[in-house]
Amino acid sequence: MIAFNIMPAVRLLTLSLASCCALSAMPGIARADDSDRISVLEENDSLYFNSDKHYTQGLRLSDLAPDIGAQSAWNGPFDLAGGIAPIFSQDGGATEQSRRYALFLGQSVFTPKNLTLRPPDSLDRPYGGWLYVGASLLQESNRHMLENLELDVGVVGPGAFGKQTQNDFHQLIGAAQAQGWSHQIQNEPGGMLSYERLWRLSLIGDGNNGIDIVPQFGATVGNIFTYGETGALLRIGKNLQTDYGPARIRPALSGTDYFDSSHLDGNLGFYVFAGVQGRVVGRNIFLDGNSFRQSPNIGKKTLVADLEAGLALFWSKDWRVDFSAVRRTREFEEQRSPDVICTAALAFSW
Repeated sequence: MIAFNIMPAVRLLTLSLASCCALSAMPGIARADDSDRISVLEENDSLYFNSDKHYTQGLRLSDLAPDIGAQSAWNGPFDLAGGIAPIFSQDGGATEQSRRYALFLGQSVFTPKNLTLRPPDSLDRPYGGWLYVGASLLQESNRHMLENLELDVGVVGPGAFGKQTQNDFHQLIGAAQAQGWSHQIQNEPGGMLSYERLWRLSLIGDGNNGIDIVPQFGATVGNIFTYGETGALLRIGKNLQTDYGPARIRPALSGTDYFDSSHLDGNLGFYVFAGVQGRVVGRNIFLDGNSFRQSPNIGKKTLVADLEAGLALFWSKDWRVDFSAVRRTREFEEQRSPDVICTAALAFSW
């Protein structure tokens, strides 16, 4: 089991929250309410099972802002994106529309299965880390369709503190150190731009309570990941119209930070969910290696799929918890079996 190195994360969290506060204080920003929503998402292969390999650790901290008002400066990025591509429509076709933005930071860590080898096994996944910040633009139309445009920027390599994240915690708990970090993917600035569209389709019930399905499609381009995605999430529960599924760390069955407490019918909300996502992968820097310099690499699989199941529970807008497990098909040629990724998340308003 591994956990995050708290100092780099705290520094980045402080910067992101400071940026969020500064943006919120800008003249001309008027919002429908004054409650931000903070989420802490942890993904770790050893949360529920005894494992420490491949995608072994992910942490994501995010701040979802309330609805932005008609005069908000944040409408500028939405309108700019809509002027370039047929997204974020404001042509009057939607009778009800909501815009929000989210700011976030995260770190992901990747390792081979055998952590005792130095140099690592050349037929296994390379060591690598990814430290990033980002922003999402989220627009819901007519309570059944959500668009998400997301930009992530950061660094891959030693500057991502993957070695410290893993080995500092191993030292704290008295576990053996991972020996191969000197052979990790090298420093490289990185970025990726993602767009997704999700729909909420009621199958049984009134749309808010019962059973629904959330199909989605999207694409991500960048030197970190490039892939196309499609999938669907089946949900059974109460107050389904508050979101479109739990948030996840990319690449994954998409969920977003979006949450709208105005759709709550009573305070209690919950649902169980199961879903599948398929991806056509053009680039994965953690398997392909660095873009313009020699680095560890291994042949990747072009087609990858996730099977996911879990539980979401929330009380009014004040707090929420999510738990899930994901079975991910083999991502590289020499991988012997699928991986299981465990997730847990806590969200609260302030």
